[in-house]
Amino acid sequence: MKVHNFGAGPSILPREVIEQSAAGVLNFNDSGMSILEISHRSELFEKVLNEAISLVRELLNVPENYHVLFLSGGASFHFTMVPQNLMKTKAAYVESGVWAKKAIKESQLFGDTKVIASSADKNFTYLPAIENIPADADYLHCTSNNTIYGSQMKSFPVTTIPLVCDMSSDFLSRPVDVSQFGMIYAGAQKNVGPSGTSIVIIRNDLLDNYKPNTPTILRYKTHVDANSLYNTPPVFAIYTCMLTLRWLKKLGGLKAMEAINNKKAELLYNALESNSLFNLPVAKADRSYMNVVFTIDDKEKEKAFLDFCKSKNIVGIKGHKSVGGFRASIYNALPIDSVQFLVDAIAEFTAQ
Repeated sequence: MKVHNFGAGPSILPREVIEQSAAGVLNFNDSGMSILEISHRSELFEKVLNEAISLVRELLNVPENYHVLFLSGGASFHFTMVPQNLMKTKAAYVESGVWAKKAIKESQLFGDTKVIASSADKNFTYLPAIENIPADADYLHCTSNNTIYGSQMKSFPVTTIPLVCDMSSDFLSRPVDVSQFGMIYAGAQKNVGPSGTSIVIIRNDLLDNYKPNTPTILRYKTHVDANSLYNTPPVFAIYTCMLTLRWLKKLGGLKAMEAINNKKAELLYNALESNSLFNLPVAKADRSYMNVVFTIDDKEKEKAFLDFCKSKNIVGIKGHKSVGGFRASIYNALPIDSVQFLVDAIAEFTAQ
């Protein structure tokens, strides 16, 4: 049975990666052991970790003065770690959705947190202009893609202070200039691997800024010094990430991935724009190419469309409970054939 998985996360992975990781669960690299049971201190795993780090560096052209980390947990963990490690007196934040709000709430526990731009006034259906960045702030925090509301930053502000970005839901979906950022962090479970690990790219000069009372395990410097092996890492999740990174490289890298993602998004947005039954609530210039959010005014038809999708084996299409409607997450591994299948289903449903 072919299932078209538009889930927002944990999300679809490349089929070949699932098959390779499943084989590793049974017998990892002909070791006679499962990837689930090998020691994280073994040469077997250190090769996996080092290759994963090397591939992130290669795919994003990470400068030499940055470190790449694979850490336990998800992006929410960094909502706390970022202010503990980077805030001396004050931080600036952009409020563009639910996850940005959560990051702001955690930052407020550690010091003066200034919300310098917000789109809360229109329920986050657009991205606010980022202006008047305080030069005395220790960093500016933004969220590149809003999974729930369906908006995405197409460019990033140029600042005189370190720019910190939560890229969880569009990490490795397109090229970015890493040198523009002081730090990037992302949960892996959208475009890179299963849940359980997060990826951090952090500039050298920021490693010693942590607050004196920051616990050892919550210091980025601790994990840099230990090459992500300070504590037992999520071995299987990192292994699957490595396989996905290999897949991305084989595909042609991030420029090739971006072209595919743009084609998928344009196909779906064009179908929705030309269909009077559906609404696209997000400002056109700010629409996400990862999470396509759309609605129907009639609640009965909304339920009917969800039931119709279920009958077609289209899963994960229901919008987040806080906004309702529909959300099609079209992450890296989702094939364009699945997007076309959804487009055809939309047309069939509309014609009924």
